[in-house]
Amino acid sequence: MPHFIVEYSANLTDKVDIPDVLTAVHTAALETKVFPVGGLRVRAFRCDDYLVADGHPDNCYLHMTLRMGQGRDAETKMAAGEAVFAALCDSMADAFDNNALGISFAIEELDPVLNFKKNNLHEIVAARAAGKE
Repeated sequence: MPHFIVEYSANLTDKVDIPDVLTAVHTAALETKVFPVGGLRVRAFRCDDYLVADGHPDNCYLHMTLRMGQGRDAETKMAAGEAVFAALCDSMADAFDNNALGISFAIEELDPVLNFKKNNLHEIVAARAAGKE
């Protein structure tokens, strides 16, 4: 964990480079040093059926949810959230300035008992970083 899940309106596709947005989020998340690289996931889903605000077809949205494990204090979560949200907004600045666009972000902590995982990425990523592939 953490998983950053981006959902966006289909009409945003021609206004924002979604892979660039994901890269900005990924980079910012790593730069916080709050999240382990081996657990980091960033993904996006385009929503083809949506209504935003008054339903005008030019209205766009992007919502990101962070699902993370428990164990970090409120200050750490707030600082990391603010840093990642700033990077998200910066990556979408042109689209925001030129379109009817809502950008939102929510952090959810997962139940520590009802969260099942199997992951060998931590070891593999560490070995790659050490040049021991």
